[in-house]
Amino acid sequence: MTVNDDPLEKGMEHFRNMAGAEQAEKIPSEWHRVSPDFERFVLSVLAGTVWTRKQPDLRTRSLVTVATLAALGRSRGLQHNIEMALGNGTSREEIREALLHVAFYAGFPAAWEDLEVADEVFRERDAQE
Repeated sequence: MTVNDDPLEKGMEHFRNMAGAEQAEKIPSEWHRVSPDFERFVLSVLAGTVWTRKQPDLRTRSLVTVATLAALGRSRGLQHNIEMALGNGTSREEIREALLHVAFYAGFPAAWEDLEVADEVFRERDAQE
């Protein structure tokens, strides 16, 4: 089995490409601390199998993920996935529009909180640039 055939290695490489080197070290170490099995499942199944499918493209997959996490009220995952969505070619305006759209399905309080999370990510990026 080559590295490209191993879902865990493929997932780690894909996650590193999407999250950046620093976050690709930090986030999985948090998962590992709370549950090594969770870390392995996320990297091998989610990152190594689901996110590497041919369709939809990464930008679209990122928007779907952002909207889903927003609707579910999962702000920690939302923050990380907004950061990755920006790296996958999604614009800030597309993210804002997706979160505005969520308001009509998950409620305005959820969308407000989600827009605040997005704004924090955008401000942090601006400060780093």
